[in-house]
Amino acid sequence: MKRMKRLAQKLEESPMLARVLPFAVFLALTVGQGLFGSAGRYWMYLAKTAVGLWLVWLTRRYVREMRWKLSWEALVAGVAVFAVWVGLNDYYPKLGGAGPAWNPSDRFGDGSALALLFIAVRILGSTFVVPPIEEVFYRSFLYRYLVKNDFLSIPLGAFAWTPFLVTSAVFGFAHFQWLAGILCGLAYQGLVCWKRRLGDAMTAHAVTNFLLGLWVVYRGAWQFW
Repeated sequence: MKRMKRLAQKLEESPMLARVLPFAVFLALTVGQGLFGSAGRYWMYLAKTAVGLWLVWLTRRYVREMRWKLSWEALVAGVAVFAVWVGLNDYYPKLGGAGPAWNPSDRFGDGSALALLFIAVRILGSTFVVPPIEEVFYRSFLYRYLVKNDFLSIPLGAFAWTPFLVTSAVFGFAHFQWLAGILCGLAYQGLVCWKRRLGDAMTAHAVTNFLLGLWVVYRGAWQFW
């Protein structure tokens, strides 16, 4: 309990920590997923999603801009990015090796309870946990930090070419589908600059990931996971 209070105090005192910690923990758990064997990585993803959800809940009061916002612009951007992500896939070389396919149906049996559980966790996690964590880090923190160390003094809607391009590139190269990732980063960052808030980008990100999850399951396109 005392540790939780100390952590809450540190998050309140450090706007940077409140925006970076969830992303750093989530990234570390992602990197460590492959250390637990072919079945263990699915359980690790479940644990990572639960930890990510807890971190979002923990930091919500310290990151005021982390608020969902539904708008037609966000919906259009989310659908467009999904279309680009799938449509471009066969037309450019990917970054590094994809690693083993993330396919619970193949590992646990098509239609099995465990397969359905991990598919649901993947879709729900990528829809409701990943967007706030990544958008807060890239759009709320990194973009503005590249403008000025005192990043909170920079409005969310402020536009500058260098952070706009650099943040989108960093976001893109963090993905196996790097080109689609860069275009995705440009679209989400553009939404933040246009609407002057973070919530639209979170919604667009969620729409993209949700549609991609449905596509993966419907078409058996496990390479996107």
